Amino acid sequence: MLAQTQTVEEQVVQKYQMLENLEALLINNGVNESFAQFFKVGISLAVIAILAFIADYVTRRIFLVTVARMAKKTETDWDDILLERNFFHKLAHFAPAIVVYLTIGIALYDYSPKLTIFFYDLTKIYMVIAALLVVNSFLNAVHDIYQSLPFAKSRPIKGYLQVIKIIIYFFGGIVIISILINKNPANLLVGLGASAAILLLVFKDTILGLVASIQLSANNLVKPGDWIEMPSRKIDGTVLEISLNTVKVQNYDRTINTIPTYALISESFQNWQGMVESDGRLIKRSILIDMKSIKFCTNEQLEKFSKIKYLKDYIDSKNKNNEYTSTFNDGQSITNFGVFRKYVEFFLKHNPNINQGSTVIARHRQPSENGMPLEIYCFSKEKALASYEEVQSEIFEHILSIIPEFELRVFQSPTGDDVKGI
Repeated sequence: MLAQTQTVEEQVVQKYQMLENLEALLINNGVNESFAQFFKVGISLAVIAILAFIADYVTRRIFLVTVARMAKKTETDWDDILLERNFFHKLAHFAPAIVVYLTIGIALYDYSPKLTIFFYDLTKIYMVIAALLVVNSFLNAVHDIYQSLPFAKSRPIKGYLQVIKIIIYFFGGIVIISILINKNPANLLVGLGASAAILLLVFKDTILGLVASIQLSANNLVKPGDWIEMPSRKIDGTVLEISLNTVKVQNYDRTINTIPTYALISESFQNWQGMVESDGRLIKRSILIDMKSIKFCTNEQLEKFSKIKYLKDYIDSKNKNNEYTSTFNDGQSITNFGVFRKYVEFFLKHNPNINQGSTVIARHRQPSENGMPLEIYCFSKEKALASYEEVQSEIFEHILSIIPEFELRVFQSPTGDDVKGI
């Protein structure tokens, strides 16, 4: 405190003489010494307040207005974003603070050195807080500018900026504490080293979130706008925001879930964005056919099936010169199930809603006690949920409706109506 007092004294002694002369003049004219000193301090504080007001007025009415006009005339967007984030407005807080810092000693030092140092420290703290606000606005502007870049959606930096903010706030808090207790900030940092274990415990989630954010961004695992599914957290929706500590997801029922960022690293999730960005959405569903309804086709059946759209060329190619009949014929006879499978495949290949550049097949799966599964495997051009379900529904409604034409039956468990007449 003594060294600080001596430093302040050296700074203000030379600026003091005019006020000392004013005080001496009042005393020589019969004014009480205490009143003369109080009058001198009052005049000084009034002048400082006026100068601070003028500095603030000039900064806001002239500097900020000029900057705003220049920003509107430029073709770049970064200056407009800085204005929107109030970067220059927060920077203007320094003008009156600097005036007070440079002049407060002249007014108060002779009256009370300790009070002068108190106002010095108060002004320093104010400027540190103003600096933190300026840096915060600048980093927010940097994020907005970065978001306008084409690759920003796949490489979010919000988590990194939040880490920078935490570090800056931490050092700002150290500086403020050092001002209050009149200690060197470096000494405080050394003392905090002994409390590292406690700090790690307090900031555990933040540290885990930082590591997770780096991994998610570096490996391009997920980004805002991706559709993710995470059954363990009951999440199925679009990622709205990825921050240092949390990921915000809007589910398709319009609810919003937040999960820790590190959960996307420690737990499994499914990212559907690859499908969204691809040329189709997978349709993979089976119909169970009663195996007792599968049989060889007779000539009459083949003639009937050949009248069905898509099948004439297929049956003709398989039944040249009436080679295939209802007999085994060396294992090459056609079954109603085989004709039906081909019909489904042809139907899919002629469907305008199916992506023909991808795999399109109708295939058998392993038979079971529930019948013979016929699996449809193709890709819908429509990827939005409503349109995709509409395409899928139309396909299976058509297939289920035409199955009786091939003298096949769909397998399903017996119901009350099935045993009613027994």
